[in-house]
Amino acid sequence: MSTEETSRFVRLRVELVLEVQDEDEVTKAALRRLAADPELPESERAHAESAVTEDTAEALAYLVDPFDLVSEVPGVELQQASWSSEQVEYDPDSPEWDLDEDDGADDEEDGIG
Repeated sequence: MSTEETSRFVRLRVELVLEVQDEDEVTKAALRRLAADPELPESERAHAESAVTEDTAEALAYLVDPFDLVSEVPGVELQQASWSSEQVEYDPDSPEWDLDEDDGADDEEDGIG
């Protein structure tokens, strides 16, 4: 594919599994971030505070920002991002958690693998 035919846009897929070792610290950090957000309307602040207090996965969603992941990468500008979090049962030895398994078809299309 020539340079003229190649899209400038790249979809970067990232899946993380985090072990939460201190739920209270995660919740406190999310509440601090919410309190420091001057653009968050008060009507939404109460709902957000309730969500991060009740659910550690929600607290992590407020703390992990895709913009932060790419903001220092030279030559790129984030166009769109979405992310979610959920509590899961995790067994690193289970074939279900083989992250490369789902990527096989995409890799072949991209000329990788």
